[in-house]
Amino acid sequence: MSELKVLDHLMLADGELFHNSKGRACPAPRPLAPVADTHAHLGSLHGHDPALALARAALAGVRMMVMPIDPVAEFPRKWADAAALWDFLDTHLAIARDCLDEAAGLGFVPPAFDGWDAPDLLSNVRIVAGVHPYGAEGFDGAAEALMRELLASPRCVGVGEIGLDFGPYNEVSPREQEECFRRQLRMAHELGLPVELHIRDGVDDMVGEAHALAVRVLAQEGVPEAGCDLHCFTSDARIMEDFCRLGCNIAFGGASTFSRSEDIRDAARVCPERLMLTETDCPYMAPVPLRGEECEPAMVVFVADMLARERETAGVAPAAQTYASLWRNACKLFGL
Repeated sequence: MSELKVLDHLMLADGELFHNSKGRACPAPRPLAPVADTHAHLGSLHGHDPALALARAALAGVRMMVMPIDPVAEFPRKWADAAALWDFLDTHLAIARDCLDEAAGLGFVPPAFDGWDAPDLLSNVRIVAGVHPYGAEGFDGAAEALMRELLASPRCVGVGEIGLDFGPYNEVSPREQEECFRRQLRMAHELGLPVELHIRDGVDDMVGEAHALAVRVLAQEGVPEAGCDLHCFTSDARIMEDFCRLGCNIAFGGASTFSRSEDIRDAARVCPERLMLTETDCPYMAPVPLRGEECEPAMVVFVADMLARERETAGVAPAAQTYASLWRNACKLFGL
């Protein structure tokens, strides 16, 4: 890869990783500890090359990435079989490694974290596998067999994203969604794996019906001993508390940085320190100051920075303490 291509695609010519659609630099915060993107759809990026996105994440301070894989929605549309998925990852990880090596030759290196035993990001990209509520009707024997193959891989660290979606884009009945959710929770128990949950309430649902049902299902089936992550949290503290009482982690993403998301930030300020996580859910919901752009894993550093600043300003914890907890929580949940 030529010097020009490295500088152009990694956007390092002016020393900055991030630029908005007008080409203006958006300086990245300097993380006070390694950062984890616990939910990133690397295979769904359109405007970013996956390999370059991995390299940029490493340069931003990201040291863990978890990629959800759906055996119903993504096979064979995106990957013909599990071997094709592993080839996708191996290929882009190798290109990302070459890119980082060239960037280092130009003087750009990932940040070091004194006192932290932080792995190299490219050695710490993992998957979770599960059927999204949109695909609950397609969770047949073949899909389960493929899912079990994915879950058996040493790259796999959990079951997800699974759950309930009562939003306007899901035509699957609540009954079928619940049945699929319960089946996958039982698989997580059987295999000793944590779960990542996707829970979305209906439009104008002030009660939180989907979240309430998810809490009941978790109480009945049991939260997996390995743990649980409420992915893409966009609700308020009242709803969050029900999941916290069950010991579920709460994952905050780009939506928590939006100007109208004070209810999410309120929840983040009171979330138990041991349960907080960071994610992007890329390519969706890029955080401020890059809202409106295609999200990528590197942008998780803006989420971590916001959480640390909010909690420090509220007198909950020093910023460094929040950063440390976010990293340790991710490592604990995914056994890394």
